[in-house]
Amino acid sequence: MTFRLGLTGSIGMGKSATAALFAARGYPVWDADQAVHDLYAVGGAAVVPVANAFPLALRDGGIDRTALKVALARDPGQLSSLEAIVHPLVSADRAAFIAAAEAANLPLIVLDIPLLFETGAQAMLDGVAVVSTDPAIQRARVLARPGMTEAALDLILARQMPDADKRSRARWVIPTDTREAAAAAVDAIIAEILKAKDA
Repeated sequence: MTFRLGLTGSIGMGKSATAALFAARGYPVWDADQAVHDLYAVGGAAVVPVANAFPLALRDGGIDRTALKVALARDPGQLSSLEAIVHPLVSADRAAFIAAAEAANLPLIVLDIPLLFETGAQAMLDGVAVVSTDPAIQRARVLARPGMTEAALDLILARQMPDADKRSRARWVIPTDTREAAAAAVDAIIAEILKAKDA
């Protein structure tokens, strides 16, 4: 049976870098954000239905996320329509990833889900790891991103479950103050999961 490890954390906490550590150790990672990018790309399953609902978001055969955000800003009530299109497609992509891993009898897979607890995804997982760092480090990381402002960051954080709540709900907390600390935590989690599977 494949162990399904959920990986989550607030913006700027180092989730992508931590997911890369699992991947580097040979454990496949399903990335919710990447799944959406693929669905919006040329030939993606979401292009036609999203373009039908948001015609101005269609650019060069794919969905332009910036144009989509503009459309949603004009009419926030349309968000539920978008979610009704995209969420089932993302779920299907995730289910296919899990099924392939189980068919291959892989010991461990990682599901990188930003809004894991907010969407109740923990119900389909065997354990959850949360990445976390000091709030000052978090803010510095995010504000270093192109175009990011204090106001935009505060808005994003207001929509996310507080870090303390995520840590209290997770089985493991991965400190990402340094790459070395994150790597050590990742190795410890893998060792614990594999030991339990062999028991």
